[in-house]
Amino acid sequence: MTSTVISAEPCRVLLVEDDARLAALVREYLEQHGFAVAIEARGDRAAARILSQQPELVVLDLMLPGCDGFEVCRTVRSRFSGPILILTARGEDIDHVMGLELGADDYVTKPVQPRVLLARIRALLRRGASRQAAAEAHDLTFGHLLIRASAREVVFNGHPIELTGNEFEILWLLARHAGEVLGRDAILSALRKIDYDGVDRSVDLRISRLRKKLHDDPGLPARIKTIRGKGYLFVADAWS
Repeated sequence: MTSTVISAEPCRVLLVEDDARLAALVREYLEQHGFAVAIEARGDRAAARILSQQPELVVLDLMLPGCDGFEVCRTVRSRFSGPILILTARGEDIDHVMGLELGADDYVTKPVQPRVLLARIRALLRRGASRQAAAEAHDLTFGHLLIRASAREVVFNGHPIELTGNEFEILWLLARHAGEVLGRDAILSALRKIDYDGVDRSVDLRISRLRKKLHDDPGLPARIKTIRGKGYLFVADAWS
């Protein structure tokens, strides 16, 4: 009697990259590690493919023919729930900030070692898998703030607050540890499952955006406080 082994479907990645040689190298490396990789070379076709194919993850270059990666990210973010990793030769801080503000989940500057890119992709996918567990957790309420983990929604003063996936996860993490100071290393490790290197400012950027959206005075925050030299503190009784 023979048995049939049913293997899991490979994780589908859409690589949006107009450098044909680089795209081929990345696809070959990722496929060697169990991914199914499709390539799109044009920005003006990328958004439609992302929305129609709904891959598990998108690796997105910024400098593309047709339209740039920022526009692609802006177009798909509200209708694509998977991670978006920006991979680009543009290393300026303003590009990094803009990419994160448009909803990208990570930002990697070329050239990058293939194993580092693979690690970042796997970290994003692990984080995505953990969202299902978070969806089963209890909702949290602090005064006029309601965090619905099951629907990944936030309501403040009766109004829904639109957050990116990363912003929600940081808020959920801080709220679950209300009254405790969480350092950047702990927050970044929880998000990416990698160690904080003392340089990455993405946590600070997202905390800043959270404060703005939740009407917390950035000059003198009372709801998500900065504890100098230690990290961030979610104040449970400051949401009335």
